Amino acid sequence: MPFETITLATDPRGVATLTLNRPEKHNAMNAQMIAELTAAADQIAADSGIRVVILSGGNLKSFCAGADLGWMREQMDADRATRMAEARKLADMLQKLNTLPKPVIGRVHGNAFGGGIGLISVCDVAIGAEGAKMALTEVRLGLIPATISPYVIARMGEGRARRVFMSARVFEAAEAKDLGLLSRVVMPEALDTIIEREVAPYLIASPAAVAASKALARSLGPTIDAAVIDDTITRLADTWETDDAREGVAAFFEKRPASWDF
Repeated sequence: MPFETITLATDPRGVATLTLNRPEKHNAMNAQMIAELTAAADQIAADSGIRVVILSGGNLKSFCAGADLGWMREQMDADRATRMAEARKLADMLQKLNTLPKPVIGRVHGNAFGGGIGLISVCDVAIGAEGAKMALTEVRLGLIPATISPYVIARMGEGRARRVFMSARVFEAAEAKDLGLLSRVVMPEALDTIIEREVAPYLIASPAAVAASKALARSLGPTIDAAVIDDTITRLADTWETDDAREGVAAFFEKRPASWDF
């Protein structure tokens, strides 16, 4: 299928570059991008010629700014069933990327907020450029980082995740590495060189063995199954119905402090 919000290109070696391509929106995710990422994940999984995937952001300022504002407005006005259906689309996309039978290398630069942290967390390796800034911003809106939470916790571990999971504070690349979110932090001009070094070993490894090893690692790590995903969707739907969520989202769009903001 043709893509509008992402690009997918594969070189002769079988290295696929999956790029978020809404630069004017800082690569924020809307319903179309979520659908296209889902389709791209299916396409990559089915293509035996693809050996490695690089997940990148097509914007010098942002890897992914999280949820698109228009998509957020739609959720603000939606009913519970609609919110749950939209959350499930995001959850399904993340799970497809997380279970790709190919190694996924994140190329992280600029800002990564909210859902952008979820995208980093489903990568097998994430290399970040010095100067990158990140935050799990949901609680500022009275919401919770529910849909992305299984992947964030699996990547960071509960103890480290709790340092940033519920404060919404901005943290930089060095701390992201300490948290386990990034594997390495490099100068921006060295980012592509280091990404290429991460790619190279996979090109001399058995693709079938790589896929089986990734599946093995996932099976031994935290469980992310249908029951876990259903629980996160329900928790998010419950949170949307709280007074804090109504106040936090309204304050955000009205460009005023929320009632709890001192």
